Amino acid sequence: MGNEREKIEFDILFVGGGPANLAASIHLMNLARKKDMELEVAIIEKGATIGSHSLSGAILDPIALREIIPNYLESGCPVEMDVQEDEFYFLTKNKSFKVPFTPKYMHNKGYHIISLSKFTAWLASIAEELGVNIFPGFAGTEVLYGEDDKTIVGVRTGDKGIDKDNNRKTNYEPGIDIIAKVTVFGEGPRGSLLKKIDKKLNIFHGRMPQVFETAVKEVIELPESNYFSDSSGKIVHTFGYPLGLNTKGGSFIYQMKERRISIGLIVGLDYSDPMLEPYKEFILFKRHPFISGIINGGRVLQQGAKTLCAGGYYTMPELAVDGALFVGDSASMLNIQRLKGIHTAMKSGILAAEAIMEALIKDNFTRETLGLYKQLFEESWVRKELYAARNFTQALSKRGISKFFHLGVQYFTNGRGIIDPLPIKEDNKMLKEIVSNDLSIPDEQVSRYGKLEYDDKLYLDKLTGVYLSQTQHEEDQPCHLIVHDPELCSNECSEKYRNPCTRFCPASVYEIEVDEETKKRRLILNPSNCLHCKTCDIKDPYGNITWTCPEGGGGPGYTLV
Repeated sequence: MGNEREKIEFDILFVGGGPANLAASIHLMNLARKKDMELEVAIIEKGATIGSHSLSGAILDPIALREIIPNYLESGCPVEMDVQEDEFYFLTKNKSFKVPFTPKYMHNKGYHIISLSKFTAWLASIAEELGVNIFPGFAGTEVLYGEDDKTIVGVRTGDKGIDKDNNRKTNYEPGIDIIAKVTVFGEGPRGSLLKKIDKKLNIFHGRMPQVFETAVKEVIELPESNYFSDSSGKIVHTFGYPLGLNTKGGSFIYQMKERRISIGLIVGLDYSDPMLEPYKEFILFKRHPFISGIINGGRVLQQGAKTLCAGGYYTMPELAVDGALFVGDSASMLNIQRLKGIHTAMKSGILAAEAIMEALIKDNFTRETLGLYKQLFEESWVRKELYAARNFTQALSKRGISKFFHLGVQYFTNGRGIIDPLPIKEDNKMLKEIVSNDLSIPDEQVSRYGKLEYDDKLYLDKLTGVYLSQTQHEEDQPCHLIVHDPELCSNECSEKYRNPCTRFCPASVYEIEVDEETKKRRLILNPSNCLHCKTCDIKDPYGNITWTCPEGGGGPGYTLV
């Protein structure tokens, strides 16, 4: 069997089927129509369908959507509800206190509550009507460069039909080389191709380190009589318990149609305690008297997890290189201050499309020409919004009440604060070693959570959550999670941190097997559980885990969240 790969050429290639690239493709096709220009445009998406990997309990600020689809409501945009009321609470272990003052950046009245999976599927239908070629189930696994070895000319998709021993199966299909004049990367947080590009082109040079948060999210169906029965469009945000003031994070509850709510807990990955477990923090949150009172009698319909790119303005990469642009979360466009990123991602795509059109007119796709994208960004409302929040995540990362001091100063100085920029460290450098780590004591006996109770209906264990995420992978394929030095896991990581990967992963991908005789600890992988959140790639204290794309079409199957 030969190794020749099929080559397909397009004018523009979008890698990732999220809001940024979908908005970019729609705007680009509309611009082309106005100029009577015919374009061949493609989107590749690693999920089985557009929307199947899109997870968010989301509030949509429609400012960017209106720019490309002014009549979006009449065009069928799948809005769950319009926000009518904001509630903001501080939680202690057993009590809740309604905050009388809601910061202006948390005002959401008039915005839309949406399911991101439904929303992206709808945007994809609009793009296809305009002539965009959309290919779900194709994962970009390699960046293609030109003869100068620095100009990006496209992407290679992953091979299909390879078994776990790297042998070709009877259904083997080689990946395809997709060649384009411009490639737009919108892979979301911690993009695997973006990491490779940075290693080669140093696009994050001089920037502050990217930092992330992990969110565990659910859609819950409530009983007939519930907290939201007498309202329409209520949202709730909380902070405090269970994370406390030393761990960055908070929660949301958004009212949806058909007695459903979207609920989630967000945990900053700069936490220092290696025994912390984001998933179990979510269970503690749900069992808080205030929260359990809201969800009591309900049942979980769907669950998922993802990371958020929380660093903001000072962590943005170069936006343009020869032959390529970066949009959305890949470009650190999320506004963590507002806990919103859909509108900023879409605006980045809109601006990228305008730069691409100018490059097409000039028939020049170098960094200098595509750099118009950066100029357009600097002149736009999205830059103003992100710049005002430029030190917010750094302030939230402060321990104890000092965070409120930093946040207060920023509030009155339009984001500047006391130090600008306020320093921050990489997430995987923040864990503290366990002082008394007796490995002869089983992990469950030293857990900070004790024995949590699950009921398979409202309080789920991890594996039930994975089932409800509709995650599926071809079992007989190479493991997409690369552990570079397994001995490091068995020895140093066990001794210093008691293998935190078994806790920070929200899907039980990582397990420790202990030999009864030697007491030797060995890492066991369950890659078929993977939710593609990439927390492991981010938080591992040794950088010993690399997340890569599994066979295209694998992963979660989100439809509600």
